[in-house]
Amino acid sequence: MIAADVVAWTRLLALTGDAKTLATCEPKALRYRLWHVPARLVHTGRRRRLKIPQSWPSAAAIVAVFANIAAIPPPPA
Repeated sequence: MIAADVVAWTRLLALTGDAKTLATCEPKALRYRLWHVPARLVHTGRRRRLKIPQSWPSAAAIVAVFANIAAIPPPPA
């Protein structure tokens, strides 16, 4: 149930704008296009960066998803 909730909330909050192409995918296709990305986490200059290969078919959409997630405001204190 938690996995279904994560997929539903991700579709609602993050798959908008440039990432709209992933919003219409079936859960299995979304899993292979979004959650199973062959990326590397790199630490440089006190920052963490996620390196996504440009040859990945939905690389631009994945970058848009992460930008949408980063733009969500924190909850009020």
